[in-house]
Amino acid sequence: MQNQLLITKKEDMYLSAWAEDGRIRQIQADSLESKAVLGNIYVGKVRNVVKNINAAFIEFQKGQMGYLSLNDCKHPIHTDAVIRNDDRVLIGDEIIVQVEKEAVKTKPPTLSAKLDFSGKYIVLSVGGERVSVSRKIRDKEVRQHLHELLEPCIDNTTFGIIARTNSSKANDEELLAETQHLMKRCQDLIHTGRHRTKFSCLYQAPSGYLGSIRDLYEDKIQDVVTDSLEVYEQIQNFLKENAWEDKLHLSLWKEENGKFDAVYDLSKTLDKALKQRVWLKSGAYLVIQPTEALVSIDVNTGKAISKKKDVEKTFLKVNLEAAKEIAIQLRLRNLSGMILVDFIDLHQEKYKEELLDRFRKELSKDPVPAQLIDMTKLGLVEITRKKIRKPLVEQMQSIHSKKERPLQQ
Repeated sequence: MQNQLLITKKEDMYLSAWAEDGRIRQIQADSLESKAVLGNIYVGKVRNVVKNINAAFIEFQKGQMGYLSLNDCKHPIHTDAVIRNDDRVLIGDEIIVQVEKEAVKTKPPTLSAKLDFSGKYIVLSVGGERVSVSRKIRDKEVRQHLHELLEPCIDNTTFGIIARTNSSKANDEELLAETQHLMKRCQDLIHTGRHRTKFSCLYQAPSGYLGSIRDLYEDKIQDVVTDSLEVYEQIQNFLKENAWEDKLHLSLWKEENGKFDAVYDLSKTLDKALKQRVWLKSGAYLVIQPTEALVSIDVNTGKAISKKKDVEKTFLKVNLEAAKEIAIQLRLRNLSGMILVDFIDLHQEKYKEELLDRFRKELSKDPVPAQLIDMTKLGLVEITRKKIRKPLVEQMQSIHSKKERPLQQ
């Protein structure tokens, strides 16, 4: 199996799966009924300002509240409905905000007054005022070149630029053209947005699978395959609009090649990703339990130590296997926030260091920032992973609740 993005349309959802190195590494489920708000830009109404946490609660859709931290809200963009000579955010103000994180469990969506416009190579940020380069680009010469190329673009502007991982594969003309395109789009949106009324949606982010195509790493996934003619045509139009036809190979699955779902094990992988227990080849297994505050992962020996003489080395081997699988499961299930891993106890310090080094290496492969903090005195390994989208299990619960709602009325 090549590295591919696989997209299928089921009864109540679009299912996107990233296949890398012959295995599905990530799954995303999007409802057919409702459009996601992640990345959307709105004119919001400030309903409350809580000084002790320095935050505002903003109604960005009618009846939908969002959380805005005022710590990073240096230059909010007020609409013409507000007469303001300073950068304060007060109750009753109307400001332009972007949904930065989806609602997770009981927490409302997180909003930002610093607007981001994403391209394939560049992210343009209003109020950033500097050039940053993706940490995944480690070549010093490439980093230096990107700085020198892009810094003149933001002279005497209020924009910031982030060079994405893909920018290392693009030529200068492509980077500068995309930067200018994003700047114009941003300026037009702000100009229009100042005159719009509250709850207006100024920008609708691409649907889940289209956003996935935009965010693909060109050096990892170049093929997009779908068995839906509707999805195929939408992707085809999206690639033409962004002049990316030569960047990705799009193909429509042929029925004579077998059932799309069965060939790529989409449903089977999804079902496994929703279960708590994950079996390892050694006979050990993981127990993954998301809670309100954190995600706990327990590594169990299972059948792995049967008839083994050197138990400590066996524990290390199982832990190394578990570390690799946990990194995969975090991405597959989109688990984020605080994560605690209870590996099998190791007594030798050199084994502990080997385990932590391997775990850091596996986590570094994740496109979403994931960081290994430390091992506690109790032997628990602490990880943080950036929250962006809902975990897979919540995506599925949300889709199913929408489907079942009419039956409950």
